[in-house]
Parts: sequence; structure tokens; C-alpha cells
Amino acid sequence: MELGFSEKSEERIKTLLARYPNREAALIPVLYVAQDQFGYLSHDVMALVAKRLELPETHVINTATFYTLLRKKETGKHHIQVCTNVSCYLRGCDGILAAIEKKLSIAPGKTTPDRKFSLEEVQCLAACGNAPAVQINDKYYEDLTPNRVIEVIEKLKNE
Repeated sequence: MELGFSEKSEERIKTLLARYPNREAALIPVLYVAQDQFGYLSHDVMALVAKRLELPETHVINTATFYTLLRKKETGKHHIQVCTNVSCYLRGCDGILAAIEKKLSIAPGKTTPDRKFSLEEVQCLAACGNAPAVQINDKYYEDLTPNRVIEVIEKLKNE
């Protein structure tokens, strides 16, 4: 089976290409479209993006691997990213990370056996003013405490 973009993704790509001066400028937004459709950027997905944008595959791979917000491996339904940069660290992210690890019985870089949750440490979520911060999928949670993050996880478990 050949990999391809869905009609919805293709429409999004066409809209993006109309907004940018050239295909290379649209690369990161198109990578996000691909990530939305496929869940993560496998080598085959990055090759598809390269083909669609008529860019060298190595350029697409180099760009995708540089940015940590572009996922290169499969994640759980709820992808939890805990900021461990200095602002979040000074405000207790280590306690939040430990609470998540204990609650889900996984370490950073791992996914729960039921594939519902994956956990990752990231260097910055650009929420320093409201540290500590966690991003779950596309939603930010700020000014967190260990108890509050466990409440969020419980709510997601019960969805």
C-alpha cells in the first residue's frame, strides 16, 4: 500500500503553499500536517513530504529531526511533554515529572502498554511566565502542581 495524504491533509497543504513564497518555507507547517494525519513522522512520511514539496529527502529529514515538537516515533493517544528547562525546574517540574512517572508507571521516552499515554521531557514549551508547564497533545497546562497534573491525567483516563 502506497502512503498518501488524505483529501483533508491535501487541502491543508494547498492552503499552506498559497501562503508561503516557496515550498521550502512551507516545510515545517506541512510536516505538522503530516504529523496530524499519521501521528508521527516515520521515514516513509518524511519521504512523502519531500516528494509532495519537491524537496530533497535529506533536507526534510534534517529539518524534522532538528525540531523536538515534530515527533519521529509513535506516541500514545495522550502525548505528555513535561518542560524541564530552567524556569520550570526552578518551579518544581521534577516533582511533576516524578508524579506522572509514578502514576503511569512509565519513564520519559516510554508509552503505557495500553498506548493511552506517552511521556517525554522537553526543553522549552515557551510558558516560562507560568511555569511549571506541561503540554498534552495540543493543550497547555501551566502553574501545575503534582496533584493537579494527576487530576488532569485521571480526567484523560476516564474519557
